[in-house]
Amino acid sequence: MSTIEARLRLWQLLSPALPIGAYAYSRGLEYAVAAGWVWDEAGAAEWIGGQLRHTVQHLDIPVFARLYRAWAAGDPEGLEHWNAFLLAARESAEQRAEDRYLGAALARLLRDLGIEEARPWRHERPWGFAAPFALATERFGIALEDAALGYAWVWCEQQVAAAVKLIPLGQTAGQRLLLALGAMIPAAVRTGCALADEDLGGTAPGLGIASARHETQYTRLFRS
Repeated sequence: MSTIEARLRLWQLLSPALPIGAYAYSRGLEYAVAAGWVWDEAGAAEWIGGQLRHTVQHLDIPVFARLYRAWAAGDPEGLEHWNAFLLAARESAEQRAEDRYLGAALARLLRDLGIEEARPWRHERPWGFAAPFALATERFGIALEDAALGYAWVWCEQQVAAAVKLIPLGQTAGQRLLLALGAMIPAAVRTGCALADEDLGGTAPGLGIASARHETQYTRLFRS
């Protein structure tokens, strides 16, 4: 696949039109808004940017890179290990469920698009979103750094979309947030991809509390 074709495949994977249901999740942001922790554009930037720095950079991105390399090397043990590692790092039942639902949805889609390696993961194994996204980007010939940039961008875009609906924010404010977060992503990817195994891990106590409390929130627009 040419570089141009690979880039187009990455855009396809990043599109909000990808039919995996990502729009249904806020990852704890809904509770944070309801509780008054986040109420404006500045607060949304701090909430989302803080997670990007403290968890996505130090946990999600480096594990994604390991999953990508495991697909490239044909390393099933590595795939099992890092997929389980990332799921175990989720701090609430809702976070694990979100990761598994999105992973299963993307696995089904990839199988229907002809990527046969996704077949056994559709039902036999619980996998998070990172594993099938790594599979798709590796098989489409997308370079690891570009794939990791896309992985981080998808996460940021979903969070901003939720913030626009929940706070609510105007569409221009949402675009300002994406500009600010986008400026942070390259450094997060460089740092995350360079981390050694013993340096992996990140936590955001507020996110864990918000996600757990969202499980019993009286009224909800989002599933997490």
